[in-house]
Order: sequence, then C-alpha cells, then structure tokens
Amino acid sequence: MEDSEEEEFLNLTLSIAAGKERTKKGRTRDANANSIVFPMNSNEGYEGKIFRLLQMRELMLREDQRRKGVVEDGNNGLPLIHLLLSAATSIDERNLCAALENLIDLYQTVSLIGDSVQRVVAYFADGLAARLLTRKSPFYDMVMEEPTSEEEFLAFTDLYRVSPYYQFAHFTANQAILEAYEEEEEKNNKALHVIDFDVSYGFQWPSLIQSLSEKATSGNRISFRITGFGNNLKELQETEARLVSFSKGFSNHLLFEFQGMLRGSSRLINIRKKKNETVAVNLVSYLNTLSSFMKISDTLEYVHSLSPSMVVLVKQEGSRSVKTFLSRFTESLHYFAAMFDSLDDCLPLESTERLRIEKKLLGKEIKSMLNYDMDGMDCPKYERMETWKTRMENHGLIGRKISSKCVIQAKLLLKMRTHYYPLQLEEEGGSGGFRVSERDEGRVISLGWQNRFLLTVSAWQPV
Repeated sequence: MEDSEEEEFLNLTLSIAAGKERTKKGRTRDANANSIVFPMNSNEGYEGKIFRLLQMRELMLREDQRRKGVVEDGNNGLPLIHLLLSAATSIDERNLCAALENLIDLYQTVSLIGDSVQRVVAYFADGLAARLLTRKSPFYDMVMEEPTSEEEFLAFTDLYRVSPYYQFAHFTANQAILEAYEEEEEKNNKALHVIDFDVSYGFQWPSLIQSLSEKATSGNRISFRITGFGNNLKELQETEARLVSFSKGFSNHLLFEFQGMLRGSSRLINIRKKKNETVAVNLVSYLNTLSSFMKISDTLEYVHSLSPSMVVLVKQEGSRSVKTFLSRFTESLHYFAAMFDSLDDCLPLESTERLRIEKKLLGKEIKSMLNYDMDGMDCPKYERMETWKTRMENHGLIGRKISSKCVIQAKLLLKMRTHYYPLQLEEEGGSGGFRVSERDEGRVISLGWQNRFLLTVSAWQPV
C-alpha cells in the first residue's frame, strides 16, 4: 500500500491502537497464541470456504445477540482495517480464496455491537461477502438484508434527531433560500416556490415554514409552494400530509401548498409557476444519487431551463465515482469510518437508536455502495468540491457567497447538537469532533468530522 494510503488509515480517527488484539470469549485470536477457534483447513475447496464464511458470520450474529446490551471496547482497530483492506485487495485481484480467508478471520473479531471500528468493519465485511456470494447465491439476500420502509424511516428519524448531519444541510439550505426570497420581496408578490428534486420525507421544510410564518402578517400574506419529486406515491402522500398538518399549526397568513410528482415522466410536464414568484431549486444530496454523468448533466440543464432565482446544492464529498473497485472501497471506508465515529458524539454505543441507525441506514448504504456494479449499474457519483464546482459552472451557474448568518447558524447548531460527549467547537484547521468550515472564498460551507468533510452546501444562480 502507498505511504499516503497508510497515513490515511492511521488518521481514520477511530479509537485505534496498533499492536493490541482484542480477546473475545469463544471467537477471537489470543494475542499470545498461534491458534484460532474453528481453524481453516488449508485443503478445503472454494465451496467449503464459503460455508465456513457463512458459519463465522452466523456465530458473530449469535454472539452479538447473546451479549445484547453489553458493549466491550476494543483496541484492535488498525489490524482490523488492514485485514479488511487485504480482503478488498484480494477481491480486486480476483484472488477469491485469499479474500475468503481474510473475511473468515474478520468475522471472528468484528461485532455489530462492539466499538465504532468493529462495527464499520463488520458492515464492510458483509459488503465484500456479498460480492463473493454474487446475486445467484441463496445467501446473498440474507447478507444484504434490506430494511423495510418503516424501519428505514425510523432510523432516518433517529439520525435526524440526534446528529447535526442532516440538520446542518437542511437549516443551511433553508437560510440561503430564505435570503434569496427576501432579496426579491419587493417584486415577487410575496410568493416563494421551491422545486425539490428529492423531497423524501419532507424533514427539510418545517423550519422554513416556521421562518416564513414568523414573517407573515395580515398585511403581508406569504405564499409558499413546494413542488417535490419522489420515487414513491405513498411516500409523497405521507410527506404532503405531514407538511400540510405542520403548516396548520401557524397563522393563516402563510398560504402553504404541496404538489408531489413521481420522478420520471412527470418531470417532462411544465411545472406551474406564478408570475414574478421567487423560484428556488433544491438539490440536497440529489446529484449523489445519480449513476451517470449524463444524468447529472441532463438534470443541471433542466434546472437551468427553470430560470430559478437560486439553486441550493448539498453534496456528500468524496471520489467514490472512481472506476476501480479498490479505490471506491477505500474512499467509502474513510467516509463511513468518520460517520460511525461521529455517532460517538451523539449516542452511547449500546443505544437502540444508534444500532438502528447503523444497521438500517449506514450499513445498508455501505453494502449497496460495494455492490452496485454486481447488478450492472454505475456507482452513484461522489465528487470533490473542485470537480462539481466546475460542473456547475459549465452548466451556466455561478456560485453565491454564503452569508455570515448561515455560518453562525451552522456553528450554533453544532453547539446545540453535539451533546453526548461534549466536544469543544474548534476553529478551522482543528481536528476535534464536528466542525464547520468556510471554503472557496466563502461560497461553500462544509460540515466535517475530524479532518474529513462529510457534507458541503453551496448556493448558485444562473449566469
């Protein structure tokens, strides 16, 4: 491995101590012994190794169930990550037997209820195991184990409530939209129209509804309309009901309307626009979901054709769009290691909510990220700031400066939200906990954990 990659692994900011191996009754290697429980038979064939892999995984799950609610901290992070990287490298080189042996070793040490590094490695091990099994295997779905829509919604709600991750994105985006509306207040007929390309559960909009309600009076009635795209009619209906119900809790001086549209053919319909209204396009994490640069280009051309007053863009940062599996794996590991580690600042290890967030949201995304190409699909595009900045500019959009109010609000959110292990908010360049960074001469604001950027918000307008 390159020296720079070695350094990055050392900086994953998990509780890693090299040279110590965790002892776990009945399952792990003793640091002072050469034996291991259920030793590999060097003569067993590929199918035998697959069976042993599934056996070790099942033992891990059973042991986790037996110890439910009892979390043991470990200090074996660095060896685990190196073993995981070895497994990924073997898969990349098509040395499947070596990959199986590495994963079998991993399953005897990792745990879904252990410390942060054991948990994230366990989900990455599952993602690699699924690649080895392939979709034809009857055990593939067992390893991938999709959550129900109800489970996913509950996990999303938990993460939204305890972590600044989504709230940073939504509150910062909403403040930028509100400021764009205020700039045009004298000519927009007191009307704001947000076109949300991925409205999802609608959690972004209550805070903006509240802000607009506080501005509205009998002599200053405000119209706020959301056109929200989604993949699922039932989810769109539930989102509409949720937002309409919330808006009714405020004075009737705010006129709220929601129009849900199924993604796909409905986008070809001319979106209804009122004369002079302020139009804001909301691209919160939407571009990350697109699997080809052609789709991103088509979306940005469509956005430009809407002639919006402003476009707000929120993206996960990274370079997971790289072509090689190993590079995508490494970038994803760095990102999700930071995400799992950041939960230490939000919830205790044994928390039911934390386990649900990790299993139903983050774990699902990890396993999907490692297996998109197994279904003949392109990997979703995660790019670094400099790359997507050029992409936006090439589609006729120019960056707007993020206001000081947005930055102050984001920093205040961190002080309010990072409460489980109180961490001091550090200035840019620091290395502790969640942090807010202004970048690109104030046109970009990012949420980071330690030294890794997680989410970046920027605002744009047509040239």
